[in-house]
Amino acid sequence: MASRSSVRAVPERGLEGDRYFIGAGTFSPNPHKHDFEITLIEKEKVEEFARDSGLPFTASHARRNIVTEGVDLNALVGREFYVGQVRIRGIRLCEPCTHLAKASFPETLKGLTRKGGLRAQILSEGNIRTGDVISVE
Repeated sequence: MASRSSVRAVPERGLEGDRYFIGAGTFSPNPHKHDFEITLIEKEKVEEFARDSGLPFTASHARRNIVTEGVDLNALVGREFYVGQVRIRGIRLCEPCTHLAKASFPETLKGLTRKGGLRAQILSEGNIRTGDVISVE
């Protein structure tokens, strides 16, 4: 995993350079499922979990594609929104799993329940950049 300032979003595929884009992710579904195209997590939830648990948990531990700030991601389930110019549809919450717990801290299973982010579908192709505004249709 590597932080990038810009990434290309492609419908039906995901984010260029992401392991799920080429079907090599730990849980890459076959056939393709839209809720594996892009994941987001709130910076505030990451910081809250780290503070409450006392663990050195960071956004990179969360293993999500995009870290947001000032956006209620749970409210975007079933809704279309934009990240910059890229149109996206929120599919379902991205709940913590045992893989995340093993890769980071076991406490994530309980501490990030309903706070683990959003799984979403990419609806239009384009570049997503650090600092892009998230807007709801």
